[in-house]
Amino acid sequence: MSAWLGRALRGAVLGLLAYAIFAPLANLALWAVAVRWYYPYKLPLSYGFRYWYDVFKPTSDAVASLGTSIVIAVITVAVCLLLAVPAGYALGRARLPARALILSILLLPQAFPTVAVYLNIARLFYRVGLNGTIAGVVLVHAVHGLVIAVWIAAAAFAAVDTELELAARNMGASAVRAVFTVTLPLAAPGLIASAIFVFLESLDEFTGTYFVGVPEITTLPLMMYNASINGNYQIAAITALVLLVPSIVFMLAIERFLSTETLAKIG
Repeated sequence: MSAWLGRALRGAVLGLLAYAIFAPLANLALWAVAVRWYYPYKLPLSYGFRYWYDVFKPTSDAVASLGTSIVIAVITVAVCLLLAVPAGYALGRARLPARALILSILLLPQAFPTVAVYLNIARLFYRVGLNGTIAGVVLVHAVHGLVIAVWIAAAAFAAVDTELELAARNMGASAVRAVFTVTLPLAAPGLIASAIFVFLESLDEFTGTYFVGVPEITTLPLMMYNASINGNYQIAAITALVLLVPSIVFMLAIERFLSTETLAKIG
């Protein structure tokens, strides 16, 4: 009897978990192919891909918004990696006495409500002329992206065996050459994973873009928000699915790049 109850409880928990994960996705998929769907009907009255054409036609705002989102995400990745690689090397390889404190300080932007942080950033950017610019949006995205990039980069460099770098030095390589020929290639999978995380974070970022970029900058998350508040649920669902695809693809790629040894070094 107790074994039956245990199996039933596990089945109920797994069922609830599956419902919590897949029910919103199923609702998105239905809205993405619904042509007519309104209350009190439980399912769409007609199906089709008419709204897909509206989203992906060359003159669509969605295409331009997706292009803007990708450009901002790529620049954000470049900015974060330029800072995270040397910072991650110093935190992961050097014996810094305040390493834990520095990593904790990097988490401070995550400790405060994002709306309050972005509101004050928007006020500052307005004074210096960065509101409504790609540069301003990139800087806002880098606030959170840099945290991810530095933590993963530090873990990636810490996972590299120091003896390999010392062996290169003993064979006559300079310190700089040892870093570029030994340490960086071995840490590259972790650095690629950090770049993917930052790219996805930037691609999905809404709040910072809303406060700093609107109305001059429109990304795909902003377009999805505008479509949903205006009642264009089909357009909102399609843009949400478009944002979901790179997340799934890149997260599968991250499993390849981030080893369990690297994950154990984070923090």
